[in-house]
Amino acid sequence: MWDQEKMAELKETAARQAYRGKNGERCSAFTTISGAAVKDLYTPADIENLDYLRDLGFPGKYPYTRGVQENMYRGRLWTMRQFSGFGDAYDSNRRYRYLLDQGQTGLSVAFDMPTIMGYDSDHPRAEGEVGRCGVAIDSLADMEVLFSGIPLDKITTSMTINGPASVLWCMYLAAAEKQGVTWDKIGGTIQNDILKEYIAQKSWIFPPEPSMRLITDIFAFASRHVPRWNTISISGYHIREAGSTAVQELAFTLADGFAYVEAGIAAGLDVDEFAPRLSFFFNAHLDFFEEICKYRAARRIWARRMKEHYGAKNPRSWMMRFHTQTAGCSLTAQEPENNIVRTALEALAAVLGGTQSLHTNSMDEVLALPTEKAVRIALRTQQIIAYESGVANTIDPLGGSYFIEALTSRMEAEAEDYFKRIDELGGVLAAIDRGFFQQEIADAAYAFQQAVEQGERIVVGVNRFASGEPLQIELLKIDPAVEQKQVERLRELKQKRDAIAVSVCLDRLKKAAAGTENLIPHILEAVKAYATEGEIIAALKEVFGEYKEQPLF
Repeated sequence: MWDQEKMAELKETAARQAYRGKNGERCSAFTTISGAAVKDLYTPADIENLDYLRDLGFPGKYPYTRGVQENMYRGRLWTMRQFSGFGDAYDSNRRYRYLLDQGQTGLSVAFDMPTIMGYDSDHPRAEGEVGRCGVAIDSLADMEVLFSGIPLDKITTSMTINGPASVLWCMYLAAAEKQGVTWDKIGGTIQNDILKEYIAQKSWIFPPEPSMRLITDIFAFASRHVPRWNTISISGYHIREAGSTAVQELAFTLADGFAYVEAGIAAGLDVDEFAPRLSFFFNAHLDFFEEICKYRAARRIWARRMKEHYGAKNPRSWMMRFHTQTAGCSLTAQEPENNIVRTALEALAAVLGGTQSLHTNSMDEVLALPTEKAVRIALRTQQIIAYESGVANTIDPLGGSYFIEALTSRMEAEAEDYFKRIDELGGVLAAIDRGFFQQEIADAAYAFQQAVEQGERIVVGVNRFASGEPLQIELLKIDPAVEQKQVERLRELKQKRDAIAVSVCLDRLKKAAAGTENLIPHILEAVKAYATEGEIIAALKEVFGEYKEQPLF
């Protein structure tokens, strides 16, 4: 790409120009937030091996480094979502309507911890947690209320649920039917990413093998009946929140993605049958350029692997489409208004990195679920970026930057090194069993925390420039009566429904689980009979058992 003689001259000049202090000493080392060294100046010498068509190409064209759509945001802005849910379905429905009225363009459902773990609200382990960190959903009746008055053929919905994803997805499908909306008209995403649960978030239910079976059953069922649905959101977000570096988030997320592709193929599916509906979910952390390069490297790695390794023929199988959420772990309880600025920078990085969907965290989320005022500011942050900043006017505006392209290539190479290490361990499941991912993340988290505590990494308002002023901010508080009302509604549901029909459906589900047929039709049958999430999960536990993590010391 560059004349070799001029390149040698450029390298020599750049070396002489390297910044030095007043006394001739070299400046102290600068690093990204992940600890990667950053040079003081980048020139064409840092990208001398870059081939434009091979490594960058054009937007909407392989290898998609510059974006998955030909005209990106000039054609359509990213979907603006706010991860939301609290209390019961009535409370959350009101919040969804408020957000849609404020200009949000997609819904993103946060479930409470009992729902995430597959327990009904009346289970002893649910006590005190119902509706606290998300919305309580026990049955199809709750799902109907949650989306009451919200046309499911006009809005896309993302649901952050993993262990019991098949059950909540079936509730959504049944709720759409209740609205008179056919499945070919609904769109959205189910997170459904169990591997990252074993790696980072820890909200698993079943062991890996049956969990993977449920996921591939969803792949197969959706490809034939719900064609617009993204069947999985392969998530690096929680890996990063657990303390990983940007490269670890990139590598571990894509390694999980490869494992899902291989599981689908092993289940007898053609790769192009399900791969076009795979999606990803990344974190947007505070190191502006590192995050942008992470997204660009991710698209390039995925495209090459899908085309060259797995033999996908459909270009949509090569495209990495992803949702982004700003980094919850970057927010601080001290001076929470500072979080507005952090979130704005992170959101801007996600947009410049080419995200298809975005959630911006609210300033108070480190303290409680967000108030209406806080969530409105977070949404307005996206809208100001979209409509006032001008960054959406051109495609990949940072493409070609010496620093951006050099860092993108370096992150790609470092991710490839991780893929080799994972393969040497026997693949993702074997690496999970051996605690490889967990240890890597723990080490990175420890190193970052040490840097903060020693003042090597500045956190404004925490270890530098702290005002010391007392916290003065309104917080959203969940009324304890929410749990009592939810349990009472659940009791009434069980009294009114056809108990025999529920029992028959659960027996059929257990027999199917003991065999090899697709489980989604059986889960749907149970959901429509108003079997609860806890009852369906308990039936599957009888066959699949429960996962227990091996402790690491």
